[in-house]
Amino acid sequence: MLGVTTSIIHDKRIQKKDGTYSVKLRLTFNREQKYYPLNVSLTPEDWEKTQAQKPRGEYKDHQTFFNKVEQKALEIIREIDPFSFQIFEKKFNQKTDRSKDVFFYIETYMARLKAEGRVGTADSHKCSYNSFKNFLKSNNRKNLHFADVTSEWLQAYENWMKENGKSLTSTGIYLRNLRTIVNVAIEDGTLSKEFYPFGKRKYVVPAGRNIKKALTIRDIKKIIDYQPKTQPEEKAKDIWLFSYLCNGANMKDVALLKWKDIDSKRIVFVRAKTARTTKQDVKPIIVMLMPEIKAIIDKWGFKSNTPEDYIFKIIDKDDNPERALAKIRQFIKNVNGYMKRIGNELEFELNLTTYSARHSYATVLKRSGVATEFISESLGHKDLRTTENYLDSFEDDVKESYQRKLLNFD
Repeated sequence: MLGVTTSIIHDKRIQKKDGTYSVKLRLTFNREQKYYPLNVSLTPEDWEKTQAQKPRGEYKDHQTFFNKVEQKALEIIREIDPFSFQIFEKKFNQKTDRSKDVFFYIETYMARLKAEGRVGTADSHKCSYNSFKNFLKSNNRKNLHFADVTSEWLQAYENWMKENGKSLTSTGIYLRNLRTIVNVAIEDGTLSKEFYPFGKRKYVVPAGRNIKKALTIRDIKKIIDYQPKTQPEEKAKDIWLFSYLCNGANMKDVALLKWKDIDSKRIVFVRAKTARTTKQDVKPIIVMLMPEIKAIIDKWGFKSNTPEDYIFKIIDKDDNPERALAKIRQFIKNVNGYMKRIGNELEFELNLTTYSARHSYATVLKRSGVATEFISESLGHKDLRTTENYLDSFEDDVKESYQRKLLNFD
């Protein structure tokens, strides 16, 4: 349609609280302009990077998405004669034939996660995406519509995962990701609530009872007393203990700690896992700055007078989300490697990992008589059931002492 022009613009008329501006499709016809939000907000610097001739990473994803949106708009405009904004809006906003395709929804959701910097979560959905694809391939199928996702289909997928030697934990993660996508489809109106396949009397996502991940307080003492053989091993040990002492902070949260998060008495931070996903009532994690924690910071922290600088410099301020995630994963791999050696030296049955530091924090407190409610708050959990999954059962000697009470006739 002649006389109608399109462009993807960075609308700087209204700035959001986080310093970003909305990206919109702009249509101009007969000197009248209308704007259509694309659910993407960028800083001026990020916008410029998407406009580069050869953008990389998330900026390339943005540019590809913007080009597809504009191409879709142009195709719709060619079909409208005479042109009207009302007809365009109806066609532009209507769902395509792929709207009921699960994989299309997962792809769209992954793109949104990457745009928000939630690269790790996007990777998790990519793993589930590939797993579902392989399951369909085993049944000589390619497409997966929401109508196909029944309790029977979900059970068949779970059985297939078991037959292929996949853990119940992985199965649960992938199916929880799928449940998220189904909920998004219901919110969009693509799927009716009455066809929701999860829940009681339908399909319940498996929650594997994990093997022991927590150490005893005696084991913790052995780690503290252990004499490292190299400086990298010493750093791995100290960072592991830092995580253990700081409410079981995971390595991403340790990597994201900044000097502004510390005062003379406390460390205060928001878990990266909840900072973006929980819109309201985000409770910070508060860690009292014990001398042992301060000693580790003094030993391995990079001194800076800039509050925004990262304490341990695991990542840099200039790293994009993909680069930061890669660095954190490599750091975790290094720490786990050295902690495995330490665990072997100390003859632990448990495989020492950064994850075991978090579980040990929770379980040692519980065995010391600390209320589960306090442990839940300190871990940043909103649900006590989540905390209970972290807590290992009592040790064998404790169980035996309790069982003997069954025959204690005195």
